[in-house]
Amino acid sequence: MTKSPGKNGFGGNLARILASGAFAVTGELGPPRNGSREDVVRKTEHLVGNVDAVNVTDNQTAVVRMSSLAACLIAQKRGLEANMQMVCRDRNRIAMQSELLGAHALGIKNVIALTGDHQKFGDHPEAKNVFDLDSVSLIGTIKKMRDEGKLLSGRDLDGDDGRPGFFIGAAFNPFADPESFRVLRAKKKIDAGADFLQSQCLFDMERFKRFMERAVDLGLAERAFFLAGITPLKSAGMANHMKNKVPGVIVPDEIVKRISGVPKEKQAETGITIACEQIEELKTLKGVAGVHLMPVEWEHMVPAIVERAKLLPRPAFAGPLADPSAPRRPGE
Repeated sequence: MTKSPGKNGFGGNLARILASGAFAVTGELGPPRNGSREDVVRKTEHLVGNVDAVNVTDNQTAVVRMSSLAACLIAQKRGLEANMQMVCRDRNRIAMQSELLGAHALGIKNVIALTGDHQKFGDHPEAKNVFDLDSVSLIGTIKKMRDEGKLLSGRDLDGDDGRPGFFIGAAFNPFADPESFRVLRAKKKIDAGADFLQSQCLFDMERFKRFMERAVDLGLAERAFFLAGITPLKSAGMANHMKNKVPGVIVPDEIVKRISGVPKEKQAETGITIACEQIEELKTLKGVAGVHLMPVEWEHMVPAIVERAKLLPRPAFAGPLADPSAPRRPGE
């Protein structure tokens, strides 16, 4: 243990819930492509009380949006604990460490380190990328600042009161190729300091089970918390798009056939039913500590999904902060 719980303890409510063994629920909030505070507020209305924390994305798909930090502050003022995403595409190590210190000063408890989509996929394909660090080295940087009170350069931060106590998140993708490498990639992030990991959209349950079996066998579920990514399908068109156009996502034929086999007006309901069935199965899967809900521009359906999946009421903890560096197994 590198830091005692309490004033300078790690994380916030999400860390406490996961450490307690409760089945966690995180959500996602994409900042708007404008500077409207009210646009962010409208999205939070469907999430408050239904998720334990919310990922606030960082110029996702390399499209310019309101900054993650600004949207995090708006969300937290509305009663949502924010998971601030930080991508390596747009900043060098100086800018990232500076923003991390600012996020800590503003009360952000959780940071998710991501490499980031290449700018060629976004609305400024001519922009210069940075990629001074990748997700693994960014995780290590955050851990170094938290556990050692040092910058990546090795220079000490001034005083202990300003040492950031982030609960460190990362992404994992069991569905990319080669399959045998995916657990090792997750292990690399955990070795670097990740406390919790959220998966890419889960549709292929059998492949996800194989991943989790390997993660449990390697002891990774004792070192970090794994959350499965759930994206409810709105339509057969969305199912086919996810299957054929989104890299790193596998949508089995049986799911496409199931949602295509009902009238158009019932396809959204079928997509929600499939998502709830997945959540019920995940609750029984060894090593899975919770779910990460990613209803793409469908935040208003989150209350119905968490209710149907028997995920309410959400727990809340006012006790001491969890220390995610201490070994533990979700559910114990």
